[in-house]
Amino acid sequence: MSKFVLVVIAAILGVSASALMVVSEGERAIVSRFGEVVKDNIDGKPVTRVYGPGLHLKVPVIDKIRYLDARIQTLDGAADRFVTSEKKDLMVDSYVKWRIKDFEKYYLSTNGGIKSFAESLLQRKINSDLRTEFGQRTIKEIVSGVRSGQGNEQEGSSRDELQRRALRNAAKSAEDLGIEVVDVRVKQINLPTNVSSSIFQRMRAERQAVAKEHRAKGREESEKIRATTDANRVVKLSTAKRNGEVIRGEGDAIAAKIYADAYNKDPEFFAFVRSLDAYRASFDGNSNVMVLEPDSEFFRYMKHAKAK
Repeated sequence: MSKFVLVVIAAILGVSASALMVVSEGERAIVSRFGEVVKDNIDGKPVTRVYGPGLHLKVPVIDKIRYLDARIQTLDGAADRFVTSEKKDLMVDSYVKWRIKDFEKYYLSTNGGIKSFAESLLQRKINSDLRTEFGQRTIKEIVSGVRSGQGNEQEGSSRDELQRRALRNAAKSAEDLGIEVVDVRVKQINLPTNVSSSIFQRMRAERQAVAKEHRAKGREESEKIRATTDANRVVKLSTAKRNGEVIRGEGDAIAAKIYADAYNKDPEFFAFVRSLDAYRASFDGNSNVMVLEPDSEFFRYMKHAKAK
């Protein structure tokens, strides 16, 4: 009997626990019973019952609970392709801040409150609104933030205006989903990969052409400098050689004059000294054989003590 009581108590506790529903802070819950959402009758109108944070009762096994996140969510999908007013493609990366405003409408319009389904619908609506805004602007207006015809005092207004209008349009289009769009922001704007590659190749070709032009000018200047330097070198060497010949000629003239003056002072002594120099130079080598005529004047100072 005691075991039966324990089993009954355990069953009662299990049923009681399953009859409790805990809704955390930042969440809401909607209960469906036999496939239909539990509703309250308010002022004669059926309104879906939305359970707030806290502890609530439900029918065990029969009631199915769908928990909905009431906090602000971030939808950050992949970049999408947009076309500007110039028919140019841009890859735009954006994100959306949103939260559930009408839980009943959100639950019914998103296939039972499935978040991925809701974000897919919201993403299509946001992209449609952004596509409309981008289609009214040129690339320059989008990137620089200045609308055509506006002054510098309006700088940045185009980009901010685009985001404000996208937020306003997205808020209206998301109302039928029970969603409140808090913010819409454009993170990054890029050209498509194929367009970027062609632009980079064109920029590279232009830079290479400029580099070749600079190198050609450098080589031209180098040749000019080298030619000028070579010409100056030839001129300086010629001038130096000419000056050397002039100085050498003047030195030879001075030497000849000195020799002439010395010779005029004592011709006999000068001839004797020159003969000694000639003897020294002749017998300075390894060879001591000389072929001369017997009456040669070379050894005149050796033949006579006093030469004439």
